[in-house]
Formats: sequence, C-alpha cells, structure tokens
Amino acid sequence: MHIAGKRALVLGASRGVGLAVARMLAGQGLQLILPWFDWPESVSVLEEEFGGTQGGHLLMRVDLRQADEVAGLMIAIDGSFGGLDILINNIERGGMPILHGDYEREVNSGQWQLEIDTTLHAKWMVFTQALPLLRRNPEAVVVNVSSIAGIIGRSGPAGLLFNDGYAAANRGVASLTETWARLGAPSIRVNEIMLGLIDSRHGPGTRGWALLTEHQRHDLLRHTLLQRTGTPEEVAQAVLFLIRDADFLTGTVLRIDGGYILGGEYPAEMPEGVL
Repeated sequence: MHIAGKRALVLGASRGVGLAVARMLAGQGLQLILPWFDWPESVSVLEEEFGGTQGGHLLMRVDLRQADEVAGLMIAIDGSFGGLDILINNIERGGMPILHGDYEREVNSGQWQLEIDTTLHAKWMVFTQALPLLRRNPEAVVVNVSSIAGIIGRSGPAGLLFNDGYAAANRGVASLTETWARLGAPSIRVNEIMLGLIDSRHGPGTRGWALLTEHQRHDLLRHTLLQRTGTPEEVAQAVLFLIRDADFLTGTVLRIDGGYILGGEYPAEMPEGVL
C-alpha cells in the first residue's frame, strides 16, 4: 500500500506507543487525526509537535467513550479530509494490581467499568463509526492494539501489572479483530498488534513498574525470552509494516512481547531413550 498522503486516525497519540506511531506516520507523509482527552501534561507535547497549520494535521478533544463525541469526530474528519484511510485503534485504560490493588477498594469505584469502556467498548464505537469513511476507499487499514493480558490474565509475574477487567477487555479485542476482518473484506484489512511489556505502557516509565521490587522486575524479564522490555518505536515499526507492507494480511494477530508468552517453560533435556 502506498501510504504517502493517506489520512490516518491515531488514537492515544499523546503518550507512549500512540505518540511513537504518530511520529512514524508523520515522517512517512501521512495526514493525521489525533484526538485527545486527558493527560494534559502530554497533550502539550502533542500540540507542539503536530498543532498549527504547517503539518495539516487535526487535533481534537474527544471522549472516545461517548458515542456522540465519536460521531462528532467522524464529522470533523470528513469535513477536513473528505474521508479516512487508516485507523490505529490504540485506546486503553488498564488498572495495575501493584498500583490500584483490589477492585473492592473505595478508591477503585468504577475502575472495572473504566477498563472495559476504554479498552474494549471505545474501540468498537470508533471502528463502527469510522467504517463508512473507510469503506469509501479501495484499500483501507485498521490496526487494533491490544495486550497479552488477554491471554495470560492476572497470572504469573505479569499478574502484578494486568488486572482482571483489563485482561477480559483485551480478550474481547481478539474477537473484534476477527469479526471486523470478515466485515471489512476485501477492501479493508484489519489486524491486531498484541503487546507485552513495553516501555511507558507496562514497563519502565510507568508508575506500576516503579513500584515493583528488583526481584519482581527480574522475574518479569527472566520470563521474557529476549530478557528486556520493548520500546514504543519498535511497536511503531510493526504498525508501519501492517499498513504499508502487509497487503495479504488480515484477521491476524502480531504478538510483540519479546517471547513473554513462551517464557517460563523451556524444552526439557532430551532423554537418551531405551531402544
């Protein structure tokens, strides 16, 4: 897919992975739509890099959990750009057990629903309302961004970082990816990037990681085959691959976890046998 000049809606672009993706795509000559809502300290960076008229990007405050605000975003995209070619569905809110503790704590009132609404329902609303814009094109791309929490839940060393609601929501994303790939074919490719421990997401640079003991961090890295965390820039490279180079790929999950899912269990030494 030739991507220069394409129009891309990038969710979560004010921080971490989303910001790295926005920078990558801007460098490839795409026009970006970058909704933001909270994290005001991060929004200033977004506005400094992508605001103004020079880049031709659209920044807009939108609560992506609200259907009417998502509808307003699509109207703005259509009015400003006349359509949409790419959706990077990167929105989530995850509670870390090491940070938030149990859902029954008073301070966590509404936390479960927040994780479901943001990580799963908002993705569904954005895709559903973006679909008419995407359908106008002979080729369009959707990339859902999810987490290995959908596979492992609150278990093993990463159970300190992945809470139940967040894990359940990410399990649901896989179902949406497959449904949307069928729905969008043949003109819309829909794939998913499933993330492990990524800096600024569930690795260094988060409050939860800072709360872990040295031993707990060691256990997480030892469980990861490559024995390190990933970077937002590595995720952005994978997003670029799915958009630009993966024309025969749809309904697929690309796992970027450094081998975390495969860690913890290693092949046993081959026995000598008795024959």
